[in-house]
Amino acid sequence: MGHACDHDHDTAPPDAASVQQRIAVADARCRADGERLTAPRRRVLELLVESGEPMKAYDLIARFGEDGQAAKPPTVYRALEFLERRGLAHRIASISAYVACAEPEADGDPVHAAAFLICDCCGATQEVTGEQAVSLNRAAATAGYVIDHTTIEAHGRCPACRA
Repeated sequence: MGHACDHDHDTAPPDAASVQQRIAVADARCRADGERLTAPRRRVLELLVESGEPMKAYDLIARFGEDGQAAKPPTVYRALEFLERRGLAHRIASISAYVACAEPEADGDPVHAAAFLICDCCGATQEVTGEQAVSLNRAAATAGYVIDHTTIEAHGRCPACRA
């Protein structure tokens, strides 16, 4: 996502070792669950982790090929659907973008409730603990309802944009 503001932010994408560590964790988790992190799934997850910020599907499609060649849209969309289902990525509906899960097994549930703080100025997005979503899941269970996924999105301004 591009930055709309004209001031500096102290954010940098993760280094190559961190990216590879997150991919290895995702791969191990998939294998433990009898799933495969296929080459297209791995590549989409890699792009999301490397960017360190939400990415639109069409940006993923454009950057997919290692040699600069775009992917076919169904390839990327199928990979995103898998990554979402496995709790390795989240869709942020209000900005029509995807982001790698910051803590894929933070609460012991592979597909946990996600909550995001989204800066309307620069586009910075931070995944935070979604206690409200966890409470909602408990309330749903008490009512006999099963929630497939929960994503809370809060819009405002990050500290750098407020300064």
